[in-house]
Amino acid sequence: MNQNSNAATLWRGILKENPVLVLILGTCPTLATTKTVDGAFGMGIAAMVVLICSNVFISLLRRFIPETVRIPCYIVIIAGFVTIVKLFMQAYLPDLHKELGVFLDLITVNCIILGRAEMFASKNPVVKSALDGVGMGIGFTLALLAMSLVREVLGAGTFAGNPVPFLQDYHVKFLQEAPGGLLVYGLLIALVYVITKGRAPGKKSFDCAGCPNAATCHTGSCQEKGADA
Repeated sequence: MNQNSNAATLWRGILKENPVLVLILGTCPTLATTKTVDGAFGMGIAAMVVLICSNVFISLLRRFIPETVRIPCYIVIIAGFVTIVKLFMQAYLPDLHKELGVFLDLITVNCIILGRAEMFASKNPVVKSALDGVGMGIGFTLALLAMSLVREVLGAGTFAGNPVPFLQDYHVKFLQEAPGGLLVYGLLIALVYVITKGRAPGKKSFDCAGCPNAATCHTGSCQEKGADA
């Protein structure tokens, strides 16, 4: 087992391919659940549990799932784990369950989870798929927490529902609103862009190597097409 490869798989989702701040996925729960630190942390952990479990399960079944119905199968698997997480939260964390509301159910169609199932878990062994789920889940949770810290502390003058004395009289309510959330989101994306020096993940050149249509292409190189596009 290549430990370096596994480590790269784990760390990739935290910064280099952070699903929220680099790949720009899962924006609905990102904006909707980051008004409070508790909500952001709860959504991050719930999504990470579903991501890890669905990645592992889909990786185990990848050779048995028919290609023509793979997406519906992935959604059924993901929905099963979402139901388990939702029932657990409803039983033991009712306040958090109420705060997250419909966005718990929407984890089923979260493009981060479905995307990792299609792009990674269906093509890789169980251990790597689990590590991918952990890395992407941590990256998602950290992004939500970073947004919620700004929006709750500076926008409401509280931290995890507890008043911050100095900020009680000087908080910026705008940050608790949807436009304020978009502003914070954009600033965090810009910050990560600066940190990573704008290197897009998985950037590929437009050449014929690896192109599925290369054998039947008679109109010139893919690079020329890429330049024209």
